[in-house]
Amino acid sequence: MLKVKPLIFNAFQVNTYIVSAENGECIIVDPACSSVTEVRRLTDYLEKEQLKPLLVVNTHAHVDHILGNATITEKLSLKLAAHPKSAYFYANAMNFAAALGLELDKIIYPDQELEEGDLLKVGDDELEILYTPGHADGSICLYSKESGFVITGDVIFYGSIGRTDFPTGNYQVLESSIKEKLYTLPDETIIYPGHGPATKVGFEKYHNGFITL
Repeated sequence: MLKVKPLIFNAFQVNTYIVSAENGECIIVDPACSSVTEVRRLTDYLEKEQLKPLLVVNTHAHVDHILGNATITEKLSLKLAAHPKSAYFYANAMNFAAALGLELDKIIYPDQELEEGDLLKVGDDELEILYTPGHADGSICLYSKESGFVITGDVIFYGSIGRTDFPTGNYQVLESSIKEKLYTLPDETIIYPGHGPATKVGFEKYHNGFITL
């Protein structure tokens, strides 16, 4: 079984997730650290739990989610993985950061491409990649059937959904992603979103104020 640890970073309160296996291997999802203090919180957790990071994964490349990419990958000697359709956001990250008043010292590009159906192995467990555009091109979710959770980035939140008024956003596409990729998962599947508290597929399927079945 996989363990999911959320750490909340930067002014936009992004959920960075450490997903760890019983053997201590882990991946870091959306390292959103925006300061030395936040970086230390992440690395202190890894040291305390005696975890062995394997990879950094971006659910999507909106700048609030990628602020710590360069620092964390360099500090821990890790590669970065993301969907190839996120390329536009990496290329324009400096401009987006300036517009939002965020400090971004360096942009790094993914070393590894993740596509629909790919599997990420962590210990004896696997995370399946679901391609879920609509909030942003390149948005992916990480699903663990065995452990009963899905990490969704900004696709869906507790009682809400990701905005579609940013570049490459599209409500109809997002609706399809949610209904076809997330609402088909078991109702008890825990949703770990990019912002805010965790929720469950069954609750959102029937009570989400924006997209329900």
